[in-house]
Amino acid sequence: MAPMSSNEIDPRLHQTLLELARESIAYGLRHGREPSVDPQDYPPELRVPRATFVTLHRGGQLRGCIGTLEAHRPLVSDVVANSYAAAFSDPRFPPLSEPELDDLDTSISVLTPPEEIHFHSEEELLEQLRPGIDGVILQEDGRRGTFLPSVWEQLPDRRQFLEHLKLKAGLPPGYWSDSLRAYRYTAQEIGKS
Repeated sequence: MAPMSSNEIDPRLHQTLLELARESIAYGLRHGREPSVDPQDYPPELRVPRATFVTLHRGGQLRGCIGTLEAHRPLVSDVVANSYAAAFSDPRFPPLSEPELDDLDTSISVLTPPEEIHFHSEEELLEQLRPGIDGVILQEDGRRGTFLPSVWEQLPDRRQFLEHLKLKAGLPPGYWSDSLRAYRYTAQEIGKS
């Protein structure tokens, strides 16, 4: 087994995060708001500021996905907020209902800090993308979109991945500009089967 990087969450804490996500959603169903959490109640590793995405699936279909790209609050607080938001505030879906909770699959992506990718052409950018490894953020003129590394499973071709990411960022698939910026990050998947 490969040693854990300093960015990875100890596997012994995975269940704590998954339970926290599920409790946040259940609390939201009962009270109509996200629960408050005291980071001091958790191990130090879970109190460090980290950026996360929480993804919900039901019956193998996406049911919600919300996250943050930059770490600005403790990991446990980010998981609580993004779990609640994925269940009740993803604009692509109606708010989660009580009967959906039982067969909801939850996964958490813990992101590394984004690093800028330097390139001078679309071909250079495509060459630098690492399928299955990189999450990518595209940014242009106030527009921004990201795909988590897991999206490579549906879009394994670099060009297709980039075209779909441009669409997500509100840009045409063939769009190119010298001011287009891209960033990469990796993600530790927790709870993904």
